[in-house]
Amino acid sequence: MNIEIFRNSEFKDIRTMVIDGEPWFVGKDIAENLGYTNTRKAIIDHVDTEDKRDGVTIRDSIGREQTPTCINESGLYSLILSSKLPQAKKFKRWVTSEVLPSIRKHGMYATDELLDNPDLFILVLEELKRERQEKLILKQQNLEMKPKASYYDIALSCKEAVAITVIAKDYGWSARKMNKKLHELGVQFKQGNIWLLYEDYAEEGYTCTKTYPFNKGNGEVGTKIHTYWTQKGRLFIYNLLKSEGYVPLIEIKEAA
Repeated sequence: MNIEIFRNSEFKDIRTMVIDGEPWFVGKDIAENLGYTNTRKAIIDHVDTEDKRDGVTIRDSIGREQTPTCINESGLYSLILSSKLPQAKKFKRWVTSEVLPSIRKHGMYATDELLDNPDLFILVLEELKRERQEKLILKQQNLEMKPKASYYDIALSCKEAVAITVIAKDYGWSARKMNKKLHELGVQFKQGNIWLLYEDYAEEGYTCTKTYPFNKGNGEVGTKIHTYWTQKGRLFIYNLLKSEGYVPLIEIKEAA
């Protein structure tokens, strides 16, 4: 993820990035500049779910990976409007004039009248949210009009390895239940905190592992290993469970 850092002598640095063609900000940076003492709570309280996202991996100044909560333009202005800090207006000016010159997605420029009028700002943001909602509804309607995809189609269309949680949800199960069932069927065993395949399946390309860093809390960085299932492995699970009388929810709905 390419990070661009904006600096101003009056404020702390803010980290920005472009995701799917849209600007996003590290929420903590914005909240700190706006005087929120509990930045995490501020983001939870003032930023709508659709205006923030987790799981974005960035690196700090010494190369350590971090996954901060990021917010989009709408989330940015939600924090600005809720701030009680006298300097919030000056911070807003800096962000809108240098960091984010205009609100482009909505087809209008952030004029002085808009920036100085909280009520007008709220109306603009509500209109932006309404348009996004309409697009989501239209997208869903288009999906519903398409022929129903089989479980094979869904699995084969996904090229990435997935967590067992994702596969379990296909059946309406929890990850714990799915892991237990695969253990009962002689597919895998647990060693420490990680599930590993038995020898008969270990070399079939059904799984892969990924290593993630985490902060131990004492300044040290540790690592955790997670097992992910390839799409070949996902189809293996499908065929295995089907032979045992278990089918994904999508097939149950199609049969109803």
